[in-house]
Amino acid sequence: MRYAQGGGLTEERRAFREKLRLEAAERFRAGDDNAVIARDLRISVRSVQRWRRSGHRAEHEPLHPRDRRHGRC
Repeated sequence: MRYAQGGGLTEERRAFREKLRLEAAERFRAGDDNAVIARDLRISVRSVQRWRRSGHRAEHEPLHPRDRRHGRC
């Protein structure tokens, strides 16, 4: 079963998640380790790894979850 845009999250939760992504992006630029970012933001290391691998930067555009159908953002 596929979820609608946002993986079934409410608009409020999507906004909260995006805020976390932007905070993580700032921490990537500062050179922080994935495990430290995950602990501080209280999220999984796997999420931080995916966001870092997506290669986006906070000042250019928001980090979006990977589009699984096309394998890219």
